Amino acid sequence: MTRLRRKALVALFLFTLFIFGTMMGLRTLKPSDGFSDLAPGMDLIGERSERKDVLASPGQIHRGSSDTKVVFSRSDRDYGIFYDVHIFYYLWYGSPSMDQQYIHWDHPLVPHWDPKIAASHAQGRHVPPDDIAASFYPEMGPYSSRDPTVLESHMAQIEASAAGVLVLSWYPPGVADPHGQPTEDLVPAVLDAAQRHSIKPYKGRTDQSMHENIRYIIDRYGTHDAFYRFRTSTGQVLPLFYVYDSYLTPAESWAELLTAKGSQSIRGTPYDGVFVALIVEERHKREILASGFDGMYTYFASNGFSFGSSHQNWKAIKTFCDANNLLFIPSVGPGYVDTAVRPWNNHNTRNRVNGRYYETSLQAALSVRPEIVTITSFNQWHEGTQIERAVPKKTSTHVYLDYQPNQPDHYLRLTRQWAESFNKEKDKWLM
Repeated sequence: MTRLRRKALVALFLFTLFIFGTMMGLRTLKPSDGFSDLAPGMDLIGERSERKDVLASPGQIHRGSSDTKVVFSRSDRDYGIFYDVHIFYYLWYGSPSMDQQYIHWDHPLVPHWDPKIAASHAQGRHVPPDDIAASFYPEMGPYSSRDPTVLESHMAQIEASAAGVLVLSWYPPGVADPHGQPTEDLVPAVLDAAQRHSIKPYKGRTDQSMHENIRYIIDRYGTHDAFYRFRTSTGQVLPLFYVYDSYLTPAESWAELLTAKGSQSIRGTPYDGVFVALIVEERHKREILASGFDGMYTYFASNGFSFGSSHQNWKAIKTFCDANNLLFIPSVGPGYVDTAVRPWNNHNTRNRVNGRYYETSLQAALSVRPEIVTITSFNQWHEGTQIERAVPKKTSTHVYLDYQPNQPDHYLRLTRQWAESFNKEKDKWLM
C-alpha cells in the first residue's frame, strides 16, 4: 500500500522541460564582468490571478495555475505541495547496472581557460564509485537516471520538499551534453511522475530551430495529464519555458520568435507560451525586454557570481520587471562548490553553514515578493547545489562533504519550511 500510495502522490507533481545545450554540459564558467549595485527602487506588485487551494485525494491530478497548491490529508496532518516553487532536475547520470558505464559521475576535470592557471591544477577524470565528480556523496551512491527505483525515490524526496514543479533538463532527440548520452526517451517516464515545461540552449540554436523544438515538445507532451500550464495575470493558460543562456542568441533573433510581428512568431498560436530568459549581466535586462521574453530568472546558486545571481540586485531587477510587465523569478540554492570538476574555481564556493546560506537566499527571494521561486537544484551534484539526500563518505584518499550534524534530508525539510512560509507570505500580499 505504501508503494502504491507513493506512486499516486508522485503523479501530482507538475512538470517542466529544460532544453539543455550540447555546448553547456559543464562549460568553463567565467565570472560576470560587473557586480555593480543597482539603486534600490519601488517594490511594485503586478496584477495576480486569484489563489486557490485544492483538497486532493491520492491519485488525483490537478491542473492549475502556478500559485495553486494541492493539500493532502493524512491521518496525522495535512501537508501541501506548492506549484509556485520550481526545482531544477537533471537526468544525465548513468551507472554500469543500467547503462553499462558510469555517466557524468566520472566527469573530467575542466581546465581553466588560462593555460598558466590550468597547469597548476589537477587534470584527468574521476573513477567511480568511490571517486565521483562531486564534493558530496549521494545516499543512493552514483546512480543511474534510468533506474525506476531512483526515479521513484527522487519524486518522493521532491514531494517531501513541497516543490510542486519539476524543471527537467531536456535535449532534442539524439542530442546530449558532451559528457552524457541522449535522455529524451526518459521524458515519458518522468512525465508520469512529475509536471511542467522549460528550456536551455543547444548547439546551433536559432529562432527557427527553437520554433521547431517548441512544436515538438507541445505536440508530443502537451496532451499528457502531467503537462502543466501557467495562468498569467491576463487569464491565459500557457506552457512555461526557462531559456538557459538566452543571451547567446541576439535579441533580434529572439524577437522573430517571441514578438507578434516576428517572422517565426509563436504568439497567439497553439505553440505560444510564457518564456523566461536567464539574466547574468545587468545589460541583459534591456535585451530580454527587446527580445519579447515574458520574464527573467537567475539560476546560479552562488551569490555574487553574476549580476543576476547577486541578492543585493534582486529588488532593482524586480522593479524593472514590474515596470515592464515581466516576471522576475529568483533562483536560490543551499550552497555552491564545483571544485570537483573545476578545481580552480574555489573563489565561487559558497559554504552551506548548516543551512544558513540557504535560508539567507530564501529570505532574499521572499523579500522581493516574486510570483515564483526556483531552487537550484535537486541533483546538480557537480556544482554542489543539490538538496537530494547525501551521506558521509570517506575513502583512503578523500573525505566528502556532508550535511552533518543534520540528517540526510535536512535540505528537503528546509525547503518545505520555506515553501510553506512563502505561501503564507503570498496570502498576506493579496490581502
